[in-house]
Amino acid sequence: MLWTITALCLLLAGLIFRQSFRRDEKADAAEDTGLAILEFGRAFPDEAIRQVIATADGRTVFLRLHDGKAGCMHAHGHHFACHLIEPGTVRVESRGNARLAIAFANDAFEGGTFTFRSEGDAAEVSLWLLGSFLPRSAGGEPRANGGAS
Repeated sequence: MLWTITALCLLLAGLIFRQSFRRDEKADAAEDTGLAILEFGRAFPDEAIRQVIATADGRTVFLRLHDGKAGCMHAHGHHFACHLIEPGTVRVESRGNARLAIAFANDAFEGGTFTFRSEGDAAEVSLWLLGSFLPRSAGGEPRANGGAS
C-alpha cells in the first residue's frame, strides 16, 4: 500500500512539473519578440521593422516594415523561417474572433489559420498584409493615397 501511494505521489508531482514547464515555455515564446526582430534583421538586413505582432501561441510573428511592406516569421523548434511578403502573393480571410486564414500563393511559406491575442491585433495584421500592396505608378514607384500622378 505504501508503494502505491508513493508511486501516485511521484506521478502527480511529475504531472504538476510538466504542466508548469509548458506554461513557462508558452509565456517565454509569446513575450520574446526581440528574438524575432534579430532573426528577421539577419535574414533581411535592408528592411527596417516598424512594428511586431505575435500570434497567441508565439510561434508566428508578423512584422510591419518601414516602406509599407510586411514580413512573417514562423518558428520550427529552434529555427525560424523568415518571409518577405511580395505583392499579389497573399490572400487573407477572417475566421472569427481574433483569427485569420492566410494563404501564400507561391507556397514558399506555409500559410494557415493564425489566432491572435486580440481582435485588434488580427485586424492590424490584416491591414498590414492588404495595405502592403500599394498600386504602382507608371514609373514603378508606389503612389501615395490622395496624390496626383
